[in-house]
Amino acid sequence: MEFTASQVAELLNGRIEGNPEITVNQLAKIEEGIPNALTFLSNEAYVDYVYDTDASICIIDNSFKLDKKVKGTLTLVWVEDARMCFVKVLEMYQQYKSNKSGIDSSAQISESAKLGSNVYVGANVTLMSNAEIGDHAKIYGNVYIGENVKIGSNTVIQSGAIIQDDCEIGADCKIYSGVIIGGDGFGFAPNSENNYSKVIHIGNVVIEDHVEIGANTTIDRGTLGSTRIKKGAKLDNLIQIAHNVEVGENTVMAAQTGVAGSTKIGKNCMIGGQVGIVGHLSIADGVKIAAQSGIGTTIKEENSIWQGSPAFQIGDYKRSYVMFRNLPALKERIDNLYKIVSPKSN
Repeated sequence: MEFTASQVAELLNGRIEGNPEITVNQLAKIEEGIPNALTFLSNEAYVDYVYDTDASICIIDNSFKLDKKVKGTLTLVWVEDARMCFVKVLEMYQQYKSNKSGIDSSAQISESAKLGSNVYVGANVTLMSNAEIGDHAKIYGNVYIGENVKIGSNTVIQSGAIIQDDCEIGADCKIYSGVIIGGDGFGFAPNSENNYSKVIHIGNVVIEDHVEIGANTTIDRGTLGSTRIKKGAKLDNLIQIAHNVEVGENTVMAAQTGVAGSTKIGKNCMIGGQVGIVGHLSIADGVKIAAQSGIGTTIKEENSIWQGSPAFQIGDYKRSYVMFRNLPALKERIDNLYKIVSPKSN
């Protein structure tokens, strides 16, 4: 992939300073800039690198004031938001790299499966009966797609993912390697002999449009009905979503979080890493939960912030934490007072 500074400026609505015809064919960090590479500058901590980088094109914030001239081999493209513009370039670069189509000869595809136009199916992929793959979807190697699964247009499923029977994935989703969607939930019923009998889960998982599911995340099917990840939600790697959970629109969730069964999480929530959320409760819209918190009760206050295990609201948590850090000093003061009022005890 090769493009000129003028093409970059046109794509990003930027202003060129330097040679508009200079070309790049790779991307690089500004501190590691190499010839024929495109880089960006949006953080003042890295501004000194712009004077010495060997990169050929640098996307730079309009807000920066440079103290000296850059190398003659570097062309600047001035934009309103260099970071977001570079994200746009990355998206374009990724689309170019993943612009694959066709069916690998080793893929195992049921006669009843339906494939849209311009679909890519990689090596050793399995498509079971009545699976439906939307237009321009890409299914990479060693993916298993079960019976009656529906996958929307432009969705990408990376190698090694498993989509179990009856699950539905919307359009423009990204499912990364090792994800398991639609596994059985963790449901067991004790019997009279104090042994556990498996509760069979016959529901499914529904993932709406524009959702991303990080590597090795697992989303269990509903016991009855659906486990649902709503439009625009973003889940990090190594997350466990239990049966019949609902994750609201545009909610983001960091790695190693676990959500127990039948919990409903609102839209626009932000959940930090290693958060544990018990089952059968609700979390209001816009709630933020700090990393390593434990949520054991329903949160009704929209846009509130919670921390701790068990968690409580951030203001109370901070005041309590100050007291906790002062406990050794408070104990010493109490011991000294005790010596004064009870001298004979010493």
